[in-house]
Amino acid sequence: MSEDPTTPVSDSPFRSEPSARDEAPQFVLPLVVRIEKAEPPARTDALETAARAVLTILADERSAGAGEWAGAMRDWQDARIRKVVRRARGAEWRRAEALPGITVTGKSAEVRVFPPVPLDGWPKDLARLQVSGTDLDDPEPPVDADPAAPVLWLNPDLGMSAGKAMAQAGHAAQLAWWELSDEERAAWHDAGFPLAVRTADPARWSGVTGAGLPLVRDAGFTEIAPGSCTVVADHPALRREPHGPGRAASTRSE
Repeated sequence: MSEDPTTPVSDSPFRSEPSARDEAPQFVLPLVVRIEKAEPPARTDALETAARAVLTILADERSAGAGEWAGAMRDWQDARIRKVVRRARGAEWRRAEALPGITVTGKSAEVRVFPPVPLDGWPKDLARLQVSGTDLDDPEPPVDADPAAPVLWLNPDLGMSAGKAMAQAGHAAQLAWWELSDEERAAWHDAGFPLAVRTADPARWSGVTGAGLPLVRDAGFTEIAPGSCTVVADHPALRREPHGPGRAASTRSE
């Protein structure tokens, strides 16, 4: 499977129950966030930059057709859609930048995304990087999200490290990407993938999870219980019309 939004829920790569996808060779999409001791990025900016990094590699011409990353991208999407975020600084970051991939820059964050690798076949310069305990803070509360732009809503009842939340935001962005038409994808790409990541107000969380928008349920590999709903992808093109059924949106889960 590449990017087919018609994939049935029962065969979704985003679900906690065992499925045929578990029998396929497992791959992972590596993301590395640059965290220098003196100037760590803001948490929200890191989450947004990670989501845009996932979208960037999905849209890259090397990921499609006969592109050099296309085979790895297909193998990854035929199994579980795993993403792992590691952190680097100094020489570690410079070694990571020397590997094939794409660096996406936010206001304060830098995230490099790499083509998928086998679950047990990480390049040594990435395998040695720390994965656990990646956490960040926002120096100031994030401003309200623009309602005209895509918003990835985080579950207000879950505590996730920054690394975990970055991976979950990437999952949600990918689900939104799969649901869009070719024209909508092109428009989002051409605009530079604008998006916001925000924690939903507890009072509105049940509303966004029940709005027919793409949502992510965690497989339970790390930090939180399997089946937990972590993020809802609220892209304007996927919202239901207030007086009509609108587009049937995905509820695939991870």
